[in-house]
Amino acid sequence: MKEQNVYDFLNQTLQERGVGLIAVSKTHPIEAIEALYSLGQRRFAENRVQEMLSKAEVLPADIEWHLIGHLQTNKVKFIAPFVSVVQSVDSLKLLQEINRQAEKNHRTIRCLLQFHIAREETKFGFSASEATDMFASHPPGAFPHVVFGGVMGMATFTEDAEQVRAEFRTLKSIFDQLRQAYFGNNPDFCDLSMGMSGDWQLAVEEGSTMVRIGSLLFGQRPQN
Repeated sequence: MKEQNVYDFLNQTLQERGVGLIAVSKTHPIEAIEALYSLGQRRFAENRVQEMLSKAEVLPADIEWHLIGHLQTNKVKFIAPFVSVVQSVDSLKLLQEINRQAEKNHRTIRCLLQFHIAREETKFGFSASEATDMFASHPPGAFPHVVFGGVMGMATFTEDAEQVRAEFRTLKSIFDQLRQAYFGNNPDFCDLSMGMSGDWQLAVEEGSTMVRIGSLLFGQRPQN
């Protein structure tokens, strides 16, 4: 089974390096997720709230769901009861809403701050200065129902490996600066989520602790 061989290779390779594997299941059917689940995968990522909701309703309860797409504040309430990680926190307003909805559900929600490191303008995320300004006025303690878990970013979609490597190094630098300034003694702030199917090896070389893999595991996305 080709899919199992790919999964086994990726999983073993990443485990040996202490890197987490997040299976990006967006647009893929329930059956594809169940197949990976049967191999032992438990962490899956979606980029749309509605799709995550529909899948979470019918899939096993021990799946750890990661939201990786742009999240509108008015949709936080739908995933707050069960989402494990919001990797795409890109504004103070969104952080405040996640904190509010987590409190309503009597839980804390792990969040990664998304940074814009690519040259493509279509991607979301903080700049380093925006994050610093935010924490100057709203330190991490202002969000008691949020666990700050680290940072996330997406490199430019390009075949220029050196550009991608440089962007990953930028994100690693931001991660280090934030950890030193605001989270130095907090073991929760430990995740550097970068790397996807086309650039995960570069990301791991540059310090990634968590890669988000879709097409390598599931094949190309179904055409709608």
